[in-house]
Amino acid sequence: MALRFAARKALSSSAPLVQKSRTAGESVVVRGRFASSSSSSSAPSSPKPNKNVSHDRLASVIDAVNDRKLPPELRGQRNNVRSETDIINVVEQRVWHAMEEGQFENLPGKGKPLDLSSNPHADPAEDTLYRILNKNGCAPEWVELNKEIRNSIAGWRLALRKAWMCKGGRDDSKWLELSEVLKLQLRDLNNKVLHYNLIVPFGRQMFGFKWEREIDRLNEETQTDK
Repeated sequence: MALRFAARKALSSSAPLVQKSRTAGESVVVRGRFASSSSSSSAPSSPKPNKNVSHDRLASVIDAVNDRKLPPELRGQRNNVRSETDIINVVEQRVWHAMEEGQFENLPGKGKPLDLSSNPHADPAEDTLYRILNKNGCAPEWVELNKEIRNSIAGWRLALRKAWMCKGGRDDSKWLELSEVLKLQLRDLNNKVLHYNLIVPFGRQMFGFKWEREIDRLNEETQTDK
């Protein structure tokens, strides 16, 4: 019994005791002749991708796409294209070359009136709506509002000219009274212009009216009449 107890004690004392250190993923042997580390047994980490390389590749792809959008005459010279005028010049050159080569001769419908019953560039739904309105003798809201604004501003300018004749005398009270009324009318006109610009097709918007600009315009007209 004494021999068995001594043998077990010797074996237990020779076995290494392993404790985990506080550092993440690392083990240290307290007793024994060897040490093990999970970091040494793990596979080497893959290198991180270079962000600059990825950014350069993306930029080159974007440049290639933008270059393809240009006419063939300007491809490879994207840095020299500073405005739309450069592209328009290329288009005009193509048109002139086509005219010189006679490509516009003997076109279908040459010498005949254009068919304006439909607009190929308009949205099909809007084009159908406009045709229905036209057949019934009606016009889109923005067309009617455009006429109303133009007629109103013409009448307003006549009223301004008449009120202007009351200015310059000994008593400007009449002019001051009429000018306040005209300013309110001009404000209502600008509200109509704002509504018009919201419903009109793109590219047909109009500028609003300013009191100072109208006064300057009236001064120029009166000086020209003299």
